[in-house]
Amino acid sequence: MSLTRRQFGLGLATAAAVSPLARPALAQQRTITVCAYSGLFEQNYVPAVIEPFMKAHPGIKVNYYGTPGSAQMLGMLRAQKNAPQLDVTLFDLTFAKAATDEGLFEIIPRDSMPVLSELSDRAFQPGVAGPAVTFDHLVMIYSPERVNPAPTSWREFWNPALKGKVTITGVPDLGGVSMVLLANMMEGERDYMRSVTKGINAMADMAPNVLTFDPKPDAYTFILNGTSSLGHGWNARAQLYAKQNPGKIASVVPKEGSVAIMNTINVVKGSANQEASREFIAYALSAEAQAAFSNRMFYGPVNTKAVLSDEAKPLLATPEQMNSWLPVNWLDVAKIRDNIGVQWRRRVITAG
Repeated sequence: MSLTRRQFGLGLATAAAVSPLARPALAQQRTITVCAYSGLFEQNYVPAVIEPFMKAHPGIKVNYYGTPGSAQMLGMLRAQKNAPQLDVTLFDLTFAKAATDEGLFEIIPRDSMPVLSELSDRAFQPGVAGPAVTFDHLVMIYSPERVNPAPTSWREFWNPALKGKVTITGVPDLGGVSMVLLANMMEGERDYMRSVTKGINAMADMAPNVLTFDPKPDAYTFILNGTSSLGHGWNARAQLYAKQNPGKIASVVPKEGSVAIMNTINVVKGSANQEASREFIAYALSAEAQAAFSNRMFYGPVNTKAVLSDEAKPLLATPEQMNSWLPVNWLDVAKIRDNIGVQWRRRVITAG
């Protein structure tokens, strides 16, 4: 269970109030706070990784602090810079790069843990303190009841028959940025660092089909409740929703390919629980933990020795597939995301 903000504050206050006489007894059990995504992620990560870790390491208690997204986590890290209350964070690569640049994380050298030698080379990104902990990729999500035959191309978003039935997350969300980059590629410009004009123009042409660029709660729910018929999402969540709602929602990687993303895992600089935090990270990156989470929620494992179940294996992207997709360096994209956002607001939103 995650801590509420009130519980989190009370826990810290209680820890500060413990009498000196009680501290030797408490020293036998160390406590760390792991901050990661709330909702579906938390519901699956806690039983797949957190609870087995505590069972294997009875001397370490893990408090899970869930937040809606990476932006909120970065804000917390900045606010707590001089007195960290979090020990480990798990969030998006681009925010991890920003946090690294601001000195909020301890660097985890590639030779500092034996488990790091088992990770995919993709897990290590220059200028980012910690390695990747999950892989994921963009998929087209749709209603099998209302979109038949099943779509095979991203160009289905431009189908006039789907006017008002498409749900797209807008920029600066990574899903919206990914769609701009894919549209840019489909229009003949693969070098997004040179120009995204073709992608922006294409998204503006699609805008009349879009029901909303700011779906709340999310595109998956809009498709499940019949509000929209087509959208985009991330493979892990799409596969989980499809498993929970047979015949109501499905996903596909269109023939033009996709883009991959990753979450990283990091030790907070100045945390009072460095050793226990690194023990947790070593476990979270282990083949055992990686397989458990991938088999449960369909994120791609970063540990090359993780053994996937027969159910999960066909639902995850292979390295060969990812190698054929548009290669996106998200650290480079971070440099142009503001510019993409300006063009998005001027050209795409106004065309909707």
